[in-house]
Amino acid sequence: MKTPCPITRRHFLAGTSASLLAGLARPAQSSAASKARVAGANERFRIGLIGCGGQGQGNLANFKEQGADIVAVCDPDESRMRQAREKAGRGARMERDFRRLLDQRDIDAVVVATPDHWHALPTVMACAAGKDVYVEKPLAYSVAEGRAIVDVAARTGRIVQIGTQQRAGEHYKEAVAMIRAGELGKVSRARVWNVWNGMRDGAGGGRWGMIGNPPDENPPEDVDYDLWLGPAPKRPFNPNRFHWNYIYFWDYAGGMMTGWGVHHVDIVHWALGRDRPRTVTSSGGNYVLEDARETPDTLDTLLEYEGFTLQASMYHANARPIEGSDYGVAFYGTEGTMLLKREGFRIWREDPALPEVERPGSRMDGLYHADFIRCCKERAAPMADAATGHASTVPLLLANIAYRTGRKLTWDGTAERFVNDPGADTYLSREYRAPWSLTDF
Repeated sequence: MKTPCPITRRHFLAGTSASLLAGLARPAQSSAASKARVAGANERFRIGLIGCGGQGQGNLANFKEQGADIVAVCDPDESRMRQAREKAGRGARMERDFRRLLDQRDIDAVVVATPDHWHALPTVMACAAGKDVYVEKPLAYSVAEGRAIVDVAARTGRIVQIGTQQRAGEHYKEAVAMIRAGELGKVSRARVWNVWNGMRDGAGGGRWGMIGNPPDENPPEDVDYDLWLGPAPKRPFNPNRFHWNYIYFWDYAGGMMTGWGVHHVDIVHWALGRDRPRTVTSSGGNYVLEDARETPDTLDTLLEYEGFTLQASMYHANARPIEGSDYGVAFYGTEGTMLLKREGFRIWREDPALPEVERPGSRMDGLYHADFIRCCKERAAPMADAATGHASTVPLLLANIAYRTGRKLTWDGTAERFVNDPGADTYLSREYRAPWSLTDF
């Protein structure tokens, strides 16, 4: 949404009146004009933060550490916005509406650290306004939104980097190089997962426990709730569907399958050189946690790629580790097995006479944020651009579609459509709540 910790206690964020919409929903300046003002290697790099929750404030700290100036902060929740301004510096401007921020000419790039349903519009509009974008994962709420981001980034020449910071870790680079060099032999399957037991924290345990069933109520006075909803369907305000727990509701996100799985699917694609699944099937449900969540507490997905399968498992009603860890990615090859996570990696050999390999973890966040700044200044490709982020997000979106349809689905990665399944295709996009639209950009 910070120096990473194991998934059991990770944190992920969180928009004025209808009379403002027509005047603000426009590009602030042309891409050509913006390219002429991109900061040079020794000039200040000025960032606007869109989304001031835990993830946004973590990115704020990382970018400040790399010498960037946070000149504006934006959030429909004024209390969170004020917290972020305190950390950015008293000179930072505050805007509830991100479109006002995009109109400001002294901003070189924006960070989009909002709920998932708000990733696409600010990213697309920022590119159209001539600003580079660091956007949190998943890249988008839907496949169609992700494609819109890829297309606008290519059309405008803007730098777009998704927040899959694991690519900056030296131990991740070493692990990927070893897999590519054949250290594990032929890899026929991979697995990604996160596990915890929500029953341990009980009702009211927040994101990591049971979220309960609170009644609807009025939104907080300092929150522009209509703007927070944005393109999502109109719903009465409920604290369960707001900060933190929004991830468990289909209107705004895809549960931990998309909220966490993108990080690790990205590594699988990087290591194995394939990023388009051919089929997907999912099985699971809300079997244990009796609360308001819509996304499943238990879910297994099997994705078939050319040459290997990928299993994605999200278990939130039992904390038994997989491969000794509550989260991670594992590769299974003819010559060995690798467990790879942020704390390091380990290889077990198929030949017991050969020694195991073990490496510690390495720094990621600061290096990844520095890479974004450098690429914006030099107009170079970042570690994980829009197309890479889209490819890493799509399989998890497909996982949820397979779960919601209850069918095994065949995917055409070129057309980005399911094969002979118009019913499943309806999940690839959604109609935005008026007056929001992606089609104008």
